[in-house]
Amino acid sequence: MIEVQGVTRTYGGFTAVDDVTFRCEPGRVTGFLGPNGAGKSTTMRIMVGLTAATKGTVTIDGLPFHQIPNPGRHVGVLLDASAQHGGRSGREVLTLGARMMGLPDSRVDEMLTLVSLTPSEAKRKIRNYSLGMKQRLGIAHALLGDPKVLILDEPANGLDPAGIRWMRGLLKSYADRGGTVLLSSHLLHEVEQVADEMILIGRGRIVAQGDRETLLRQAGPSQALVTSLDNPALAAALEADGVASEVAGTGLRVHASTETVGRAALAAGIVLTDLRSGGAGLEDLFLELTADTQREGNPA
Repeated sequence: MIEVQGVTRTYGGFTAVDDVTFRCEPGRVTGFLGPNGAGKSTTMRIMVGLTAATKGTVTIDGLPFHQIPNPGRHVGVLLDASAQHGGRSGREVLTLGARMMGLPDSRVDEMLTLVSLTPSEAKRKIRNYSLGMKQRLGIAHALLGDPKVLILDEPANGLDPAGIRWMRGLLKSYADRGGTVLLSSHLLHEVEQVADEMILIGRGRIVAQGDRETLLRQAGPSQALVTSLDNPALAAALEADGVASEVAGTGLRVHASTETVGRAALAAGIVLTDLRSGGAGLEDLFLELTADTQREGNPA
């Protein structure tokens, strides 16, 4: 478990992180979302003792990071995939990590296989790695000590679509085994597919948090976009149930949930060819709550 309580970090007159409080539970993937410069990376650096908090505390399973014995066996960290010595090979990096943690060298081979780095790639110098290969090596290093907690900053950067899907499955299975995962990103769609809970941060402050359903309720009332083989008949059936709708393109925009629309169509015997949510989504909520931090539409 990760517990962040009232964490603030200031640099002179600038506040990078402002009274941030949240908790990451075991068995869950927590997405930490915000625009570039919102304070995500600073918060994560504070968690692992690389940056001191001006005030507030962070504990991992009840202890500050610097008090955790052999921390790599308890907390896996990936904050910057490019922060490895470019003159070392991937295998050398993992071997040094394994020996520092008191692990057998066989663990290195297990991790290289897990992240799909081939024997020839493992022998190459990191300066010759692509960003995606560096990310895979960084994930291997974070998982090396079989930790109970993972703290990952933008781990999908540089991965191709197959790599991103692989990473999602890896993190989900890790949480399903009882692990705690904190995953930061500025890409909402990427995190939405794997996170059980999401924390939105803007200008160093938490602006929203909760699971997907909770955040969608905050985004606004339910709406649906629907197309059927008989749109006028569907509109009439919805009106009879007290549900308003209007024409939208080749279909209808309905001021109700997709479930309500589906039930009305079934009762009226109308075939639907398309039915989807048409209300404000998580992306709309994200952009609305962090609007004053976006470069687009905000002159310097």
